[in-house]
Amino acid sequence: MPRIDLENFIRGIPKAELHMHLEGSIEAELMFELARRNGIVLEWDTPEALRAAYHFQDLQSFLEVFWAGCAVLRREQDFYDLTMAYLRRARQDNVRRAELFLGLQSFTLNGVSVATVMDGVLRAFDDAAMELGVSAALMVIAQRHRSEEAAFALLDAIEPWLPRIAAIGLGGPELGNPPSKFAGFFRTCKQRGLRVVIHAGEEGPAAYVREAFQLGVDRIDHGNACLDDPDLVRELVARAVPLTVCPLSNLKLRVVADLNRHPLKRLMDAGLMVTVNSDDPSYFGGYIAENLIECQRALELSRADIITLARNSFIASFMSAHEKAAALEEIDRYVQEHARAAG
Repeated sequence: MPRIDLENFIRGIPKAELHMHLEGSIEAELMFELARRNGIVLEWDTPEALRAAYHFQDLQSFLEVFWAGCAVLRREQDFYDLTMAYLRRARQDNVRRAELFLGLQSFTLNGVSVATVMDGVLRAFDDAAMELGVSAALMVIAQRHRSEEAAFALLDAIEPWLPRIAAIGLGGPELGNPPSKFAGFFRTCKQRGLRVVIHAGEEGPAAYVREAFQLGVDRIDHGNACLDDPDLVRELVARAVPLTVCPLSNLKLRVVADLNRHPLKRLMDAGLMVTVNSDDPSYFGGYIAENLIECQRALELSRADIITLARNSFIASFMSAHEKAAALEEIDRYVQEHARAAG
């Protein structure tokens, strides 16, 4: 298939996004708009100067800019505007399902109430379902550089909204903060019937991925490092634990030196349930379609690989069985129609 046709195929195929941080989707112009709205002075003079700062050495250097963006989000309308901006952009890539992370502690510790955040985000979810045809779900993450006690306090704070929360996750600076640090917290989450997702194996070692696996995760976010432990790979395959991989994020944060060295294809060839996602797209230079397109070029992914990744995104989602079946049928129709049009 000619490259331009394959790019169009990638953009148009129905897909789900399973690893995207709402705070990481704030575009520079919106950050400045919200800063003006809330009387906050940013370190940068213009959106262009802010974007020029998106040259990160590692995860920590990125988080310093990331948290500056969080600071401009103060009102319910801010969270609504942020969420709707992402969902509108995702719809352009034919994202039909978006399961999105939110690091509430970044806001509550700045004096923003849980209700302010949740009401803005969930109102946008409701509007996006009606206006855009995008189904959205929320995953609240505990920040791993904080204590397990802080994670339990977070769980208490979100109690009224638990029926609308798809999963509880773990994110933030990985090195020195293994999943086992939160073993009691995630044990409690699972006892309460909550799904669990954990960032592991991005900058951290395969041992962190194994710890997440042993905690009974429903999905592992990133998971690249699992390839260093062949026994772990076999266990992940046997239990069909999905990995939500973020290639352009890995490149931008120097987890990989070049995209053609990214382990995505090796993960797929190992039989793992792999999905492709954008992580923090405004900072890393690509939404989900760009991630797929750039990986197709760098790793010479086939049309069949793209279809597999699209199907995986729905299979690995937290949609109901009926919704998953409908989404997979939509992919099948798209593929058939595209084949007929190509003639």
